[in-house]
Amino acid sequence: MIRALEHVERLVGLRHIFSRLFPQTIGLDFSVAIPTYNGGQRLAIVLECLRWQLNTHDISWEVIVVDNNSTDNTAAIVQRYQRDWGHHLPLLYAFEAKQGAAYARQKAIQMANSPIIGFLDDDTLPSMTWLMSAYRFAQEYPQAGVIASRIRGNFETTPPENFERIAALLALTERGSQPLMYCPEQKVIPPSAGVVVRRQAWLDNVPEELVLTGRTSNSMLTGEDTESLLHIQQAGWEVWYNPQMRLEHQIPSTRLTRQYLHQLCRGIGLSRYRTRMLSIATWKRPGMLGLYMANDIRKILHHCLRYRQDVIYDDVASCELMLYTASLISPLFMAQRSLKQYLKKWTQPKLN
Repeated sequence: MIRALEHVERLVGLRHIFSRLFPQTIGLDFSVAIPTYNGGQRLAIVLECLRWQLNTHDISWEVIVVDNNSTDNTAAIVQRYQRDWGHHLPLLYAFEAKQGAAYARQKAIQMANSPIIGFLDDDTLPSMTWLMSAYRFAQEYPQAGVIASRIRGNFETTPPENFERIAALLALTERGSQPLMYCPEQKVIPPSAGVVVRRQAWLDNVPEELVLTGRTSNSMLTGEDTESLLHIQQAGWEVWYNPQMRLEHQIPSTRLTRQYLHQLCRGIGLSRYRTRMLSIATWKRPGMLGLYMANDIRKILHHCLRYRQDVIYDDVASCELMLYTASLISPLFMAQRSLKQYLKKWTQPKLN
């Protein structure tokens, strides 16, 4: 029996060696994907954190940086790291010209050579045990199609008073010290930063073209992460929170300004119609639309009565009012956006 176990261990060891040498043929255990837009100055420290992951000698894994149409030195940073990275761990670079996080994630999904993919933003720093905590959780919970990280903020400046009320909008996730499954009935989905997905669950259920594609240099419309993960959850896969997967979100002072937070809340609110209706049967949507709009109006009135002048002068209260107002007009905004896209499609000259 002991000799048989030793033989199995040797075979496993050989598989890891060959999977690192020939990842597209043998397959890997885990992929880390980092979509980035103009993240050259932030990317280096993320790669350093991945370099120092602990207890990964028993698995084979790779890192994929997806450059989402950057105009800075992102490509040069990755090339510099590739020269010194080492052969034991593939570091891949891909360029995605279509701007938007949804396109960058799709690129990573297509490139990945493993069944499990962990997404990191270029401003989220994984702890030294993040990767193995994610891998082990995925093995322990085979029905988990999505696994979310525990994300805490590292603030360059002090956040505004009562910031905890809107902290989740900046992808900060603190749901306790025990694993927790997101119930579909609660209609709550974790942020994409630090989320781990099963590649096949994504390929089988997430459309290549999402309605929401993510923020760009010209738009703060978000919600593409919620849309993609909802597709996976609606297909019957479980969505979990794993507190052992720890991340630190680097939040510069520019993201704590009133202007930025207003734009963020507006972008999230305007995407609400799509993310709300995705999990509702088509025939139920007209009735649910009325209920959602009535509830948004109730929230706006209650918020104004509760905070009165604070909705103008208090940063957090005004951001919350922006979120509720944008959520209310989201159906009109999305209808107008769809009409523009339809007209653009049919007015473009057709090539013979």
